[in-house]
Amino acid sequence: MKIIVVGATHAGTFATQQILTAHPDYDVTVYERNDTVSFLSCGIALWVGGHVSDPNKMFYSSPEALTALGATMRMQHEVTSINADTRTISVTDLATGAQLTDTYDKLVFTPGSSPIVPPLPGIKSLKLFLCKDWKDAKRLQENADSVRSAVVIGAGYIGAELAEQYALAGKQVTLIDALPRVLAKNFDQSITDRVEALYRAHGTHLALGEKVTGFEDTADGITVTTDKSTFTADIAVLAIGFRPATTLLKDQVDMLPNGAILTDDYMRTSRPEIFVAGDSAAVHYNPTGKSDYIPLATNAVRQGMLIGQNIEVATEAYLGTQATSAVELFGHCIAASGLTQEGAKARGVAAASVEIEEPYRPEFMTSTTNVLASLTYDPATRRVLGGAFYSQHDVSMSANVISMAIQTQMTIDQLAMVDFFFQPNFDQPLSWISSVALAAKARADQA
Repeated sequence: MKIIVVGATHAGTFATQQILTAHPDYDVTVYERNDTVSFLSCGIALWVGGHVSDPNKMFYSSPEALTALGATMRMQHEVTSINADTRTISVTDLATGAQLTDTYDKLVFTPGSSPIVPPLPGIKSLKLFLCKDWKDAKRLQENADSVRSAVVIGAGYIGAELAEQYALAGKQVTLIDALPRVLAKNFDQSITDRVEALYRAHGTHLALGEKVTGFEDTADGITVTTDKSTFTADIAVLAIGFRPATTLLKDQVDMLPNGAILTDDYMRTSRPEIFVAGDSAAVHYNPTGKSDYIPLATNAVRQGMLIGQNIEVATEAYLGTQATSAVELFGHCIAASGLTQEGAKARGVAAASVEIEEPYRPEFMTSTTNVLASLTYDPATRRVLGGAFYSQHDVSMSANVISMAIQTQMTIDQLAMVDFFFQPNFDQPLSWISSVALAAKARADQA
């Protein structure tokens, strides 16, 4: 069996490992346009903030490790075209410029995503940085100590974390987003209001509800113009999101309108000899039961593993995702899984929600702190659709509990009666998850 893997960040790396572990006799060739594999880009802000012991540990595999498994590694080789009818690819060696072609029995398409870079005036400024890959990470880290001010564009997870690290380092920070709230796509307003207060308390200027219209280099750095204001800083960082890098298969396999490739439960596309995973693939989003685009490393890893398990025969089905995630900002843990109230509204899903706030452990302890917990559910079926948590206490694992509840189609009634332990060091006789589920049950009973 001759396999070609296009791209080797998370999905491609795990697919290659799994294929060769299960089928060491397969002929597997990996084409990767960069000179590294498996970079954990989620650690970029932490590296910029000085929290990474060794940047080389931000890679969990290497071309050498995949070669040792039996893969033929073609690093700095860019696939420029794919003909699905003839099962042929065209490739450019980026080091020499040489052109070559290759054929496959099955194709693993895992090129990931590309940062959204709108065609705005000044977009090619050398003082404007991206925050996506190893090269971007090195550029940002090399400037981390010297810059005194930064404008971060995009208040999703990546921009929020980077802005936080700059603020903690004492730099003048402006955080811009076209949406009216920080982390607006991840959390409802009750949580984002508190997050925004943290930024302001640490001197960050929030320019929310403002759309960037251009950039201009100045003697003092770079000026970012929005539809309402202008901001000048030493550097600007563009972190407004990603789009699936799927142009090579356009009109050859079924896709969502944004280009994310649709797969069956076994990661096969509408052409079953082509497998797709990671940021180039759509996911099955369990809270809605529909395909969605949710580019997360966790999705990429699981989907890549599934390709390896299904490459010969369809044996293990994809369980879908709840988009479970967490972030730490200014000493606060913020975690979520599934739908928020706003997310449900945007997707046309009927949902109700409830919120509680209580100390995470008994007040007879010498110290405690509050947990803000919310739960989103289907008012008709009472099925759990999502949950979110905010606290100075580490509540990150609560998102995993909600993820399990969604995946198993648990109701709020069942979640309220789950056997959670009690010990005063850790929680209340009724944990905050039990409490918010009971509050949802009470509200649903009154509806």
